[in-house]
Amino acid sequence: MRIRIDLAYDGTDFHGWAAQPGLRTVQGELTSALVTTLRLPQVRVVCAGRTDTGVHARGQVAHLDVPADALASSVGRSRDPAPVALVRRLNGILPPDIRVRRVREVSGAFDARFSALWRRYVYRIADRAESLDPLTRHHVVAWPRPLDVELLREASALLVGHHDFAAFCRQREGATTVRVLGGFDWERRDDGVLEATVKADAFCHSQVRAMVGCVIAVGEGRRPVPWAGEVLAARRRDPSVTVAHAHGLTLEEVGYPVDDELAARAEMTRARREAIDA
Repeated sequence: MRIRIDLAYDGTDFHGWAAQPGLRTVQGELTSALVTTLRLPQVRVVCAGRTDTGVHARGQVAHLDVPADALASSVGRSRDPAPVALVRRLNGILPPDIRVRRVREVSGAFDARFSALWRRYVYRIADRAESLDPLTRHHVVAWPRPLDVELLREASALLVGHHDFAAFCRQREGATTVRVLGGFDWERRDDGVLEATVKADAFCHSQVRAMVGCVIAVGEGRRPVPWAGEVLAARRRDPSVTVAHAHGLTLEEVGYPVDDELAARAEMTRARREAIDA
């Protein structure tokens, strides 16, 4: 049977999502807890988006396949449904900077990565002294200079659409940097904190933080608004674009189609990736 896990984590003390020998990662901690709880020799966990070192998540999604009897036996003496019992047991094992929010059985057509329609990230910045809060320092970047929200919006709008984002991505041999950026907008909250909401079908490595770093230069007035579009059009990494700090970024939500469309979406995404990587 296939199960979906919705989870959240504080990425401060993790070397990103993906398991790496000798390093503390979200996938490593979750896999270890699942092996213990389900009493299996190993499990393979697939996530919707591999977050980088220091990046957080409120809406990460993962899936794994397990024997039905393993899930049933993990309940023990609990009278709760197996998914509910598994949430409680996992949270009893996992460190406090990872929390499982929900577990449910899903169709075998569901794929946390390939079935996803979009991912939504939010980047948070405090650019005013009155907005600085030591209690939020791990997920809100303290910026030393004031930012103009209207300039940020104008520059960000130039990046929205179907483009080659090579200027904002770390190149990986054989991989595409073409993405559909569905939205990139800024709002200033009542407490003065700036939030950039970024939504796309998928993101390449460091893309969101590089785009934020680019438009921040505009928001400070160091660059004109059209510069963001010029960087994008160049299709190569610009050394003058500073990649924004990782800890300001949070994966907030992943969107999926209705159940009847899961298989078709996963097949389409895989075919596109395989054609690109061939």
